[in-house]
Amino acid sequence: MTGAFVSGFGRDIAAFLQFKHAQGHAYVRCEFMLRSFDRFAAARGRGRREFPDLVRAWLARRPERGERKPITAAMEFIVIRQFCLYRRRRDSHAFVPPRAWAPVCFESKFIPRILSKAEVLRVLRSAASLGRPAFRAQAYRALLLVLYCTGLRFGEACRLRIRDVDLARRVLFIDTSKGRSRWVPFHASLSAELRRYLQARRAYARAQPDDQFFVGQDGMRLRTATASETVRRLLCAAGLKPPKGRVGARPYDFRHAFAVHRLERWYRAGVDLHSRLPWLSAYMGHDNILGTEKYLHATPWLLDVAARRLRRRLARRARP
Repeated sequence: MTGAFVSGFGRDIAAFLQFKHAQGHAYVRCEFMLRSFDRFAAARGRGRREFPDLVRAWLARRPERGERKPITAAMEFIVIRQFCLYRRRRDSHAFVPPRAWAPVCFESKFIPRILSKAEVLRVLRSAASLGRPAFRAQAYRALLLVLYCTGLRFGEACRLRIRDVDLARRVLFIDTSKGRSRWVPFHASLSAELRRYLQARRAYARAQPDDQFFVGQDGMRLRTATASETVRRLLCAAGLKPPKGRVGARPYDFRHAFAVHRLERWYRAGVDLHSRLPWLSAYMGHDNILGTEKYLHATPWLLDVAARRLRRRLARRARP
C-alpha cells in the first residue's frame, strides 16, 4: 500500500509500520485501518493534545455504509492500541487507550455450517455445470478440493504459485500468510486431482514456476473476491444457501469442515486428541491452539461418540 500520511501522527504511523514489517508481519489489513485513522485525524485536527479524543471518536464512528462488524471494531481497537503502545516506548507519557474502551463483542455471532461429505459432493457437482470455457469447471473443482482437503484460507489457495505445489512430494508451500510461512502436506488422492488440473491449466494458459496455480477464464490470476463469489453461487446452486441474505453456508465454511472432519477421523482412530491438536494448529497456520478452537465445533456424531465414551467410563467405575 502506497501514499503519504496526512495527519500530524503520520511520522509515528510510518515508523510503527516499518517496525512491524521488520518483524516479518505483512500487516496489510492493519495498515489499512491505521490509514483510516490517519485520514480521520487529519480531518479533525492536528493537535496532539486531543489524541485521546481522536482515538475515542475514531473507535466510535459509524461509517457511511452502515454498522461495522463486531470483529472489525475489535480489530481496530487492537491495532490502535498496539500503535499507542509503540509510541509509549519513545514517550513514557504517551496515551494508550484502556482495555475498557474495547468493544463488548469481539466475535461475530455467525454460526458456521459444517458441510457434510455429501454436501461437499453436491457443491462439486454444481462446479461441474459451470459454463464456458470448460476449463472453468476444472479450475473450481480443483480449488474446492484444495479448500476442503487442506483447510487453506481462501486467499492462501488463490495466491498459490505453480512452484508452491509439489505434486511429487505431495506438499504445498504457503508463502507468508498471517506473518508466517508453512508447508502443508496433502493426500495422494488430491495429488492425482491437482495433476489433472495442472495438465489442463498448461493447455489453457502460460505455466511458468512463478505463475499463479489457479487462473480465471481470462488466463490470469484467479482473484480471491472472484473465486469467493463463484463458490457462493455454487453453494446456492447446491441448495446450501439462499440467493440473498447473510445466512446459509459460506465459502469459508470449507475450512471449518476440514477441521471438524479431521477431528472426527482422529476420534474414529482412537488417537490422543490432546497430543494431535498442536499438529492441527500448525497445519492450519495458527500460532497456538487458541486460534484453532473456533474451528472445532460439536457435531451430532462427535456428541454421540463423547456420550458413548462417558457411558463406558461410568460403567467401569460402577463395577464392584
